[in-house]
This record gives sequence, structure tokens and C-alpha cells, in this order.
Amino acid sequence: QVQLVESGGGLVQPGGSLRLSCTVSKIIFSIATMNWYRQAPGNQRELVAAISSCSTNYADSVKGRFTVLRDNAKNTMYLQMSNLKPEDTAVYYCNAFIGVEYWGKGIQVTVSS
Repeated sequence: QVQLVESGGGLVQPGGSLRLSCTVSKIIFSIATMNWYRQAPGNQRELVAAISSCSTNYADSVKGRFTVLRDNAKNTMYLQMSNLKPEDTAVYYCNAFIGVEYWGKGIQVTVSS
């Protein structure tokens, strides 16, 4: 059974940093397009960052502040978040696309003083 497990969320002050991790099992991670989504209360789920074997893409709202990385040897994707803002508060979801989609359960990130 495919599993995507997020970790690294929590509470951080505005201007702070966090690193999220997503560890994947049971798929050929190296050929999957991996994505981070987020969903704030009352909002639709939105794509934050995507990484394939050859490119990365970011939502305009996080460009210059977030960096998506992957370590194929560890079947893990990361989202390095810096200069966090209260509007970054959301549940963050890991997503893998390899012909079909798989989702993690999500992890809370709260940016608040």
C-alpha cells in the first residue's frame, strides 16, 4: 500500500522557518512528480510547489521564500519554508503523481506570534 507521511509541521513565529518532509513508500519515487499543497480554513486546496526529475515550480505567493527539494535515495521530498507569514498557516499535504495520484494525511503549519 502506497504511503506518504508528512512531518516537520508546527507553530512558528512570523519571519521564522520550518522544514517539512514527505517520505514515500511503495512507489518508484524517482519518476514521480511530487507536490506540496496546502489548505487553509475556508479556502480551496492550492498547489504550493512541485518538483519533477528536471524542474521545480512554485505558487507566486511563496516564490523566493519556499524551496522544494527531493532526495531520491531516501524517497523523501522536502519543503524548506522561510520568512513565514501568518497567511502561510494551513494544513500542508504531500502529493505524488505517477499516473495516479496519492496523498498524505496532511500536517498543520501555524504561523502566529
